[in-house]
Amino acid sequence: MINTHTGPQPADFADVRATNLAVVLRFVRQNAPCSRADIAASTGLNKATVSSLVADLIDRRLLRETGLSENRVGRPATMLVLDGSPYAAIGLEANVDYLTAVAVDLAGTELLSWRRTFPGATATPGQAVAAIAALARRVLNRMDKEARQVLGLTVAVPGLVDVSGSVRIAPNLGWRDVDLAGDLTKALRDPGFPVLVDNDANLAALAEHRFGPHGAAGDLVYLTGEIGVGAGVIMDGRLRRGGRGFAGEVGHIPIDSAGPECRCGRRGCLEAVAGLGAVLRHTAPDATPAELEPEVDEIVRRARAGDPVVLATLDEAGRALGKGVAVLANVLNPQVVVLGGYYAALTPWVLPAAREELARLSFAPEAGGTELVASTLGYGASALGAAARLLDSIDSGRLPATG
Repeated sequence: MINTHTGPQPADFADVRATNLAVVLRFVRQNAPCSRADIAASTGLNKATVSSLVADLIDRRLLRETGLSENRVGRPATMLVLDGSPYAAIGLEANVDYLTAVAVDLAGTELLSWRRTFPGATATPGQAVAAIAALARRVLNRMDKEARQVLGLTVAVPGLVDVSGSVRIAPNLGWRDVDLAGDLTKALRDPGFPVLVDNDANLAALAEHRFGPHGAAGDLVYLTGEIGVGAGVIMDGRLRRGGRGFAGEVGHIPIDSAGPECRCGRRGCLEAVAGLGAVLRHTAPDATPAELEPEVDEIVRRARAGDPVVLATLDEAGRALGKGVAVLANVLNPQVVVLGGYYAALTPWVLPAAREELARLSFAPEAGGTELVASTLGYGASALGAAARLLDSIDSGRLPATG
Protein backbone atom coordinates (compact mmCIF):
# COMPACT_ATOMS: atom_id res chain seq x y z
CA MET A 1 0.00 0.00 0.00
CA ILE A 2 1.09 3.59 -0.54
CA ASN A 3 1.33 5.75 2.53
CA THR A 4 1.46 9.55 2.48
CA HIS A 5 0.73 12.19 5.04
CA THR A 6 -1.45 14.32 2.80
CA GLY A 7 -3.24 11.79 0.61
CA PRO A 8 -3.53 12.03 -3.16
CA GLN A 9 -4.27 15.47 -4.54
CA PRO A 10 -5.14 16.64 -8.07
CA ALA A 11 -2.31 18.23 -9.99
CA ASP A 12 -2.09 21.73 -11.37
CA PHE A 13 0.91 21.40 -13.68
CA ALA A 14 1.95 20.28 -17.20
CA ASP A 15 0.41 16.92 -18.04
CA VAL A 16 -2.69 17.25 -15.90
CA ARG A 17 -4.48 14.18 -17.22
CA ALA A 18 -1.54 11.81 -16.74
CA THR A 19 -1.00 13.14 -13.25
CA ASN A 20 -4.67 12.84 -12.33
CA LEU A 21 -4.77 9.28 -13.67
CA ALA A 22 -2.04 8.56 -11.11
CA VAL A 23 -4.06 10.37 -8.41
CA VAL A 24 -7.03 8.09 -9.06
CA LEU A 25 -4.88 4.97 -9.22
CA ARG A 26 -3.19 5.76 -5.90
CA PHE A 27 -6.53 6.51 -4.27
CA VAL A 28 -7.95 3.16 -5.33
CA ARG A 29 -4.80 1.38 -4.13
CA GLN A 30 -5.26 2.93 -0.70
CA ASN A 31 -9.03 2.68 -0.41
CA ALA A 32 -10.32 -0.22 -2.54
CA PRO A 33 -13.05 -1.17 -2.88
CA CYS A 34 -14.29 2.35 -3.53
CA SER A 35 -16.69 4.11 -5.89
CA ARG A 36 -16.25 6.89 -8.41
CA ALA A 37 -18.12 9.17 -6.00
CA ASP A 38 -15.64 8.30 -3.23
CA ILE A 39 -12.77 9.30 -5.51
CA ALA A 40 -14.39 12.60 -6.46
CA ALA A 41 -15.25 13.49 -2.87
CA SER A 42 -11.75 12.75 -1.57
CA THR A 43 -9.57 14.17 -4.34
CA GLY A 44 -11.53 17.27 -5.35
CA LEU A 45 -11.77 16.12 -8.96
CA ASN A 46 -15.24 16.62 -10.42
CA LYS A 47 -17.42 13.59 -11.11
CA ALA A 48 -17.26 13.85 -14.91
CA THR A 49 -13.45 13.97 -14.79
CA VAL A 50 -13.32 10.99 -12.44
CA SER A 51 -15.61 8.98 -14.72
CA SER A 52 -13.35 9.71 -17.69
CA LEU A 53 -10.19 8.87 -15.76
CA VAL A 54 -11.66 5.64 -14.41
CA ALA A 55 -12.75 4.60 -17.91
CA ASP A 56 -9.18 5.16 -19.12
CA LEU A 57 -7.71 3.11 -16.25
CA ILE A 58 -10.17 0.29 -16.87
CA ASP A 59 -9.24 0.35 -20.55
CA ARG A 60 -5.58 0.01 -19.54
CA ARG A 61 -6.64 -2.86 -17.23
CA LEU A 62 -5.22 -1.05 -14.22
CA LEU A 63 -8.64 -0.95 -12.50
CA ARG A 64 -11.69 -3.20 -12.69
CA GLU A 65 -15.26 -3.02 -11.47
CA THR A 66 -16.29 -5.48 -8.81
CA GLY A 67 -20.05 -5.29 -8.40
CA LEU A 68 -22.34 -3.04 -6.38
CA SER A 69 -22.22 -1.90 -2.78
CA GLU A 70 -25.51 -1.48 -0.96
CA ASN A 71 -24.00 -0.50 2.38
CA ARG A 72 -24.33 3.23 1.75
CA VAL A 73 -26.90 5.99 1.67
CA GLY A 74 -28.68 6.31 -1.68
CA ARG A 75 -28.63 3.93 -4.59
CA PRO A 76 -25.97 1.19 -4.85
CA ALA A 77 -22.63 2.22 -6.36
CA THR A 78 -20.34 0.27 -8.65
CA MET A 79 -17.13 -0.45 -6.74
CA LEU A 80 -13.59 -0.31 -8.09
CA VAL A 81 -10.48 -2.32 -7.21
CA LEU A 82 -6.97 -2.59 -8.64
CA ASP A 83 -6.54 -4.91 -11.58
CA GLY A 84 -3.10 -4.85 -13.14
CA SER A 85 -3.23 -8.60 -13.79
CA PRO A 86 -1.80 -8.29 -17.34
CA TYR A 87 1.37 -6.64 -16.00
CA ALA A 88 4.50 -7.74 -14.17
CA ALA A 89 7.29 -5.86 -12.42
CA ILE A 90 10.53 -7.81 -12.00
CA GLY A 91 13.08 -7.34 -9.24
CA LEU A 92 16.45 -9.09 -8.96
CA GLU A 93 19.10 -8.98 -6.26
CA ALA A 94 22.78 -9.84 -6.69
CA ASN A 95 24.68 -10.41 -3.46
CA VAL A 96 27.83 -12.14 -2.30
CA ASP A 97 26.28 -15.61 -2.05
CA TYR A 98 22.97 -15.58 -3.92
CA LEU A 99 20.77 -14.22 -6.68
CA THR A 100 17.08 -13.61 -6.01
CA ALA A 101 14.29 -12.94 -8.50
CA VAL A 102 10.79 -11.68 -7.67
CA ALA A 103 7.92 -10.79 -9.96
CA VAL A 104 4.72 -9.07 -8.82
CA ASP A 105 1.64 -7.74 -10.54
CA LEU A 106 0.39 -4.18 -10.20
CA ALA A 107 -1.47 -4.98 -7.00
CA GLY A 108 1.73 -6.35 -5.46
CA THR A 109 0.63 -9.99 -5.69
CA GLU A 110 3.69 -12.24 -5.92
CA LEU A 111 3.88 -14.08 -9.23
CA LEU A 112 7.15 -15.89 -8.55
CA SER A 113 10.06 -15.86 -6.10
CA TRP A 114 13.29 -17.68 -6.96
CA ARG A 115 16.57 -17.83 -5.08
CA ARG A 116 19.77 -19.53 -6.16
CA THR A 117 23.35 -19.70 -4.91
CA PHE A 118 25.81 -17.44 -6.69
CA PRO A 119 29.55 -16.92 -6.01
CA GLY A 120 29.22 -13.15 -6.06
CA ALA A 121 32.27 -12.57 -3.91
CA THR A 122 34.56 -14.24 -6.47
CA ALA A 123 32.72 -13.75 -9.79
CA THR A 124 34.04 -11.15 -12.22
CA PRO A 125 31.64 -8.39 -13.27
CA GLY A 126 31.28 -10.10 -16.66
CA GLN A 127 30.38 -13.41 -15.04
CA ALA A 128 27.92 -11.62 -12.77
CA VAL A 129 26.21 -9.89 -15.69
CA ALA A 130 25.91 -13.24 -17.49
CA ALA A 131 24.39 -14.92 -14.42
CA ILE A 132 21.96 -12.05 -13.76
CA ALA A 133 20.92 -11.98 -17.42
CA ALA A 134 20.35 -15.75 -17.44
CA LEU A 135 18.08 -15.53 -14.41
CA ALA A 136 16.27 -12.53 -15.92
CA ARG A 137 15.62 -14.47 -19.13
CA ARG A 138 14.04 -17.30 -17.15
CA VAL A 139 11.70 -14.83 -15.44
CA LEU A 140 10.89 -13.12 -18.74
CA ASN A 141 10.09 -16.46 -20.35
CA ARG A 142 7.70 -17.26 -17.50
CA MET A 143 5.99 -13.90 -17.84
CA ASP A 144 5.73 -14.35 -21.61
CA LYS A 145 4.03 -17.73 -21.14
CA GLU A 146 1.55 -16.04 -18.83
CA ALA A 147 0.96 -13.29 -21.44
CA ARG A 148 2.04 -10.54 -19.05
CA GLN A 149 3.48 -7.20 -20.14
CA VAL A 150 6.72 -6.55 -18.28
CA LEU A 151 6.82 -3.02 -16.87
CA GLY A 152 10.54 -3.12 -16.19
CA LEU A 153 13.38 -4.84 -14.38
CA THR A 154 15.35 -3.47 -11.45
CA VAL A 155 18.52 -5.03 -10.00
CA ALA A 156 19.57 -4.54 -6.38
CA VAL A 157 23.31 -4.42 -5.64
CA PRO A 158 25.19 -3.97 -2.33
CA GLY A 159 27.19 -0.89 -3.20
CA LEU A 160 27.21 2.71 -4.40
CA VAL A 161 25.03 3.10 -7.48
CA ASP A 162 24.88 6.40 -9.32
CA VAL A 163 21.82 7.84 -11.05
CA SER A 164 22.80 6.26 -14.41
CA GLY A 165 22.74 2.73 -12.97
CA SER A 166 26.53 2.39 -12.81
CA VAL A 167 27.92 0.60 -9.76
CA ARG A 168 30.72 2.89 -8.63
CA ILE A 169 31.94 0.80 -5.70
CA ALA A 170 30.73 -2.56 -4.36
CA PRO A 171 33.53 -3.74 -2.03
CA ASN A 172 31.95 -7.04 -1.05
CA LEU A 173 31.51 -7.97 -4.72
CA GLY A 174 34.90 -6.58 -5.70
CA TRP A 175 33.34 -4.22 -8.26
CA ARG A 176 34.35 -0.71 -9.25
CA ASP A 177 32.81 1.39 -12.04
CA VAL A 178 30.64 -1.35 -13.52
CA ASP A 179 27.94 -0.12 -15.94
CA LEU A 180 25.53 -2.80 -14.80
CA ALA A 181 22.40 -1.18 -16.26
CA GLY A 182 24.04 -0.72 -19.66
CA ASP A 183 25.72 -4.14 -19.70
CA LEU A 184 22.54 -5.92 -18.65
CA THR A 185 20.48 -4.05 -21.26
CA LYS A 186 22.91 -5.25 -23.93
CA ALA A 187 22.88 -8.81 -22.57
CA LEU A 188 19.09 -8.81 -22.77
CA ARG A 189 19.28 -7.34 -26.30
CA ASP A 190 17.46 -4.09 -25.53
CA PRO A 191 14.30 -5.68 -24.12
CA GLY A 192 12.00 -2.70 -24.68
CA PHE A 193 11.39 -1.89 -21.02
CA PRO A 194 13.46 -0.01 -18.40
CA VAL A 195 16.45 -1.83 -16.89
CA LEU A 196 17.36 -0.10 -13.63
CA VAL A 197 19.99 -0.65 -10.94
CA ASP A 198 19.85 0.57 -7.35
CA ASN A 199 21.38 0.00 -3.94
CA ASP A 200 20.00 -3.06 -2.14
CA ALA A 201 19.23 -1.20 1.10
CA ASN A 202 17.32 1.53 -0.75
CA LEU A 203 15.16 -1.05 -2.44
CA ALA A 204 14.58 -3.07 0.73
CA ALA A 205 13.41 0.14 2.40
CA LEU A 206 10.89 0.61 -0.42
CA ALA A 207 9.68 -2.96 0.15
CA GLU A 208 9.24 -2.34 3.87
CA HIS A 209 7.37 0.89 3.20
CA ARG A 210 5.01 -0.67 0.65
CA PHE A 211 4.58 -4.23 1.96
CA GLY A 212 5.87 -4.34 5.54
CA PRO A 213 3.98 -3.90 8.82
CA HIS A 214 5.57 -0.47 9.42
CA GLY A 215 4.44 1.10 6.15
CA ALA A 216 2.50 3.78 8.02
CA ALA A 217 5.81 5.19 9.28
CA GLY A 218 6.77 8.18 7.17
CA ASP A 219 10.33 8.04 8.54
CA LEU A 220 11.87 4.57 8.29
CA VAL A 221 15.38 3.17 7.95
CA TYR A 222 16.14 -0.35 6.74
CA LEU A 223 19.50 -1.92 7.64
CA THR A 224 20.77 -4.77 5.49
CA GLY A 225 22.22 -7.71 7.37
CA GLU A 226 24.60 -9.33 4.91
CA ILE A 227 28.40 -9.42 4.84
CA GLY A 228 28.04 -5.67 4.50
CA VAL A 229 25.70 -3.27 6.28
CA GLY A 230 23.83 -0.58 4.35
CA ALA A 231 20.85 1.65 5.05
CA GLY A 232 17.84 2.60 3.01
CA VAL A 233 16.40 5.86 4.33
CA ILE A 234 12.80 6.96 3.90
CA MET A 235 11.95 10.42 5.25
CA ASP A 236 8.55 12.08 4.97
CA GLY A 237 7.38 9.04 2.99
CA ARG A 238 10.09 9.37 0.31
CA LEU A 239 13.31 7.49 -0.31
CA ARG A 240 16.31 9.76 0.25
CA ARG A 241 19.26 9.05 -2.04
CA GLY A 242 21.55 12.01 -1.38
CA GLY A 243 23.09 14.39 -3.87
CA ARG A 244 24.62 11.72 -6.11
CA GLY A 245 22.68 8.65 -4.99
CA PHE A 246 25.23 7.54 -2.39
CA ALA A 247 23.29 8.06 0.85
CA GLY A 248 22.92 5.30 3.42
CA GLU A 249 26.41 3.83 3.67
CA VAL A 250 26.15 3.46 7.43
CA GLY A 251 28.23 0.30 7.28
CA HIS A 252 31.23 2.59 7.11
CA ILE A 253 30.45 4.68 10.16
CA PRO A 254 33.59 4.37 12.34
CA ILE A 255 32.78 2.44 15.51
CA ASP A 256 36.20 1.29 16.77
CA SER A 257 39.39 2.88 15.41
CA ALA A 258 41.37 -0.09 16.72
CA GLY A 259 38.92 -2.60 15.29
CA PRO A 260 39.35 -5.09 12.45
CA GLU A 261 40.08 -3.98 8.91
CA CYS A 262 37.03 -3.39 6.74
CA ARG A 263 36.78 -4.38 3.08
CA CYS A 264 36.77 -0.67 2.27
CA GLY A 265 40.35 -0.44 3.58
CA ARG A 266 39.55 1.41 6.81
CA ARG A 267 39.41 -0.01 10.33
CA GLY A 268 36.57 -0.49 12.74
CA CYS A 269 33.67 0.31 10.39
CA LEU A 270 30.22 -0.76 11.57
CA GLU A 271 30.07 -3.67 9.13
CA ALA A 272 33.55 -4.81 10.17
CA VAL A 273 32.46 -5.11 13.81
CA ALA A 274 28.73 -5.87 13.52
CA GLY A 275 28.14 -7.32 10.03
CA LEU A 276 27.64 -11.00 9.38
CA GLY A 277 31.28 -11.29 8.36
CA ALA A 278 32.32 -10.14 11.83
CA VAL A 279 30.02 -12.68 13.49
CA LEU A 280 31.37 -15.51 11.31
CA ARG A 281 34.95 -14.47 11.93
CA HIS A 282 34.48 -15.36 15.60
CA THR A 283 32.03 -18.28 15.33
CA ALA A 284 32.86 -19.98 12.02
CA PRO A 285 36.27 -18.76 10.80
CA ASP A 286 36.33 -21.31 7.95
CA ALA A 287 33.03 -20.14 6.46
CA THR A 288 33.04 -18.94 2.85
CA PRO A 289 30.76 -16.31 1.27
CA ALA A 290 29.11 -19.05 -0.79
CA GLU A 291 27.81 -20.77 2.35
CA LEU A 292 26.30 -17.96 4.40
CA GLU A 293 22.73 -19.21 4.83
CA PRO A 294 23.68 -22.62 6.29
CA GLU A 295 26.28 -20.90 8.45
CA VAL A 296 23.60 -18.55 9.84
CA ASP A 297 21.35 -21.56 10.50
CA GLU A 298 24.22 -23.14 12.46
CA ILE A 299 24.77 -19.93 14.46
CA VAL A 300 21.07 -19.93 15.36
CA ARG A 301 21.28 -23.59 16.43
CA ARG A 302 24.31 -22.90 18.61
CA ALA A 303 22.74 -19.81 20.14
CA ARG A 304 19.62 -21.76 21.06
CA ALA A 305 21.86 -24.39 22.63
CA GLY A 306 23.54 -21.74 24.78
CA ASP A 307 26.97 -21.79 23.12
CA PRO A 308 28.91 -19.14 25.11
CA VAL A 309 31.14 -18.11 22.18
CA VAL A 310 28.15 -17.52 19.92
CA LEU A 311 26.15 -15.73 22.59
CA ALA A 312 29.06 -13.41 23.45
CA THR A 313 29.70 -12.70 19.76
CA LEU A 314 26.07 -11.85 19.04
CA ASP A 315 25.89 -9.64 22.13
CA GLU A 316 29.02 -7.76 21.01
CA ALA A 317 27.67 -7.39 17.47
CA GLY A 318 24.39 -6.13 18.89
CA ARG A 319 26.15 -3.47 20.95
CA ALA A 320 28.14 -2.27 17.94
CA LEU A 321 24.96 -2.24 15.90
CA GLY A 322 23.20 -0.23 18.60
CA LYS A 323 25.96 2.38 18.41
CA GLY A 324 25.39 2.74 14.69
CA VAL A 325 21.62 2.95 15.09
CA ALA A 326 22.06 5.61 17.77
CA VAL A 327 23.86 7.76 15.19
CA LEU A 328 20.85 7.36 12.89
CA ALA A 329 18.47 8.18 15.73
CA ASN A 330 20.38 11.32 16.65
CA VAL A 331 20.76 12.57 13.07
CA LEU A 332 17.53 11.42 11.38
CA ASN A 333 15.16 10.54 14.24
CA PRO A 334 13.34 7.81 12.27
CA GLN A 335 10.17 6.30 13.71
CA VAL A 336 11.47 2.78 13.08
CA VAL A 337 14.75 1.10 12.14
CA VAL A 338 14.22 -2.31 10.56
CA LEU A 339 16.92 -5.00 10.76
CA GLY A 340 16.80 -7.11 7.61
CA GLY A 341 18.66 -9.87 5.79
CA TYR A 342 20.47 -12.31 8.05
CA TYR A 343 20.00 -9.96 11.00
CA ALA A 344 16.33 -10.96 11.11
CA ALA A 345 17.25 -14.55 12.02
CA LEU A 346 19.67 -13.36 14.71
CA THR A 347 17.48 -10.72 16.34
CA PRO A 348 16.53 -12.77 19.45
CA TRP A 349 20.18 -12.43 20.51
CA VAL A 350 21.23 -9.19 18.78
CA LEU A 351 18.25 -6.94 19.53
CA PRO A 352 18.48 -6.72 23.36
CA ALA A 353 22.04 -5.38 23.34
CA ALA A 354 21.36 -3.15 20.33
CA ARG A 355 18.32 -1.60 21.98
CA GLU A 356 20.27 -1.03 25.18
CA GLU A 357 23.04 0.83 23.30
CA LEU A 358 20.47 2.79 21.29
CA ALA A 359 18.86 4.00 24.51
CA ARG A 360 22.22 4.77 26.16
CA LEU A 361 23.70 6.75 23.27
CA SER A 362 20.65 8.59 21.96
CA PHE A 363 20.49 12.22 22.99
CA ALA A 364 16.69 12.49 22.95
CA PRO A 365 14.71 10.79 25.73
CA GLU A 366 13.62 7.25 24.85
CA ALA A 367 15.80 7.39 21.73
CA GLY A 368 13.51 10.04 20.27
CA GLY A 369 10.85 7.41 19.80
CA THR A 370 12.98 5.37 17.40
CA GLU A 371 11.84 1.75 17.47
CA LEU A 372 14.31 -1.01 16.53
CA VAL A 373 12.61 -4.09 15.03
CA ALA A 374 13.26 -7.16 12.86
CA SER A 375 12.09 -7.35 9.26
CA THR A 376 9.32 -9.82 8.42
CA LEU A 377 9.97 -9.80 4.66
CA GLY A 378 12.71 -12.43 4.62
CA TYR A 379 15.83 -12.59 2.48
CA GLY A 380 13.98 -11.39 -0.63
CA ALA A 381 13.26 -7.86 0.62
CA SER A 382 15.67 -6.13 -1.77
CA ALA A 383 14.36 -8.01 -4.82
CA LEU A 384 10.80 -7.28 -3.71
CA GLY A 385 11.72 -3.63 -3.34
CA ALA A 386 13.30 -3.68 -6.79
CA ALA A 387 9.91 -4.67 -8.18
CA ALA A 388 8.21 -2.10 -5.93
CA ARG A 389 10.34 0.66 -7.48
CA LEU A 390 8.62 -0.06 -10.79
CA LEU A 391 5.20 0.00 -9.13
CA ASP A 392 6.12 3.38 -7.63
CA SER A 393 6.79 4.69 -11.13
CA ILE A 394 3.27 3.63 -12.16
CA ASP A 395 1.82 5.33 -9.09
CA SER A 396 3.70 8.52 -9.97
CA GLY A 397 2.07 8.72 -13.42
CA ARG A 398 4.26 6.71 -15.82
CA LEU A 399 1.41 4.46 -16.91
CA PRO A 400 1.62 1.64 -19.45
CA ALA A 401 0.09 2.36 -22.85
CA THR A 402 -3.53 1.52 -23.60
CA GLY A 403 -3.81 -2.10 -24.75
